[in-house]
Amino acid sequence: MNLLPYFWSVLDEDKSPIVICDLNHTIIYMNPVACERYKKQGGYLLKGKNLLKCHNQKSREMIEKIIAWFEESYDNNRVYTYHNDEENKDVYMVALRDESGDLIGYYEKHEYRSAENSERYDFGNHNA
Repeated sequence: MNLLPYFWSVLDEDKSPIVICDLNHTIIYMNPVACERYKKQGGYLLKGKNLLKCHNQKSREMIEKIIAWFEESYDNNRVYTYHNDEENKDVYMVALRDESGDLIGYYEKHEYRSAENSERYDFGNHNA
């Protein structure tokens, strides 16, 4: 069974921005929410570009330190990077590994802390 379409669907339907990078910091995937969120910076045209060029020097240094930490151990897979008060979310950098456990890339994980405001099982709200 080919699971790839299922994984793409999960990523595409996530309500949080997902930007996946390889170890050269090349953006290899952006879900629709990320394309919209980073529209002013180029949106989907950022795919294939270097993520480090979108960050200041301090952020670039921290990204490099996190990658080095990911490479130290198979168990080093998630780092809290900041809290965004305006959107009430925590942001993490997460390691991506292949079947053998080798580091192959990373992505930024947004975890929103605000309570859901939709009614339970509201089938009329297709954007919930």
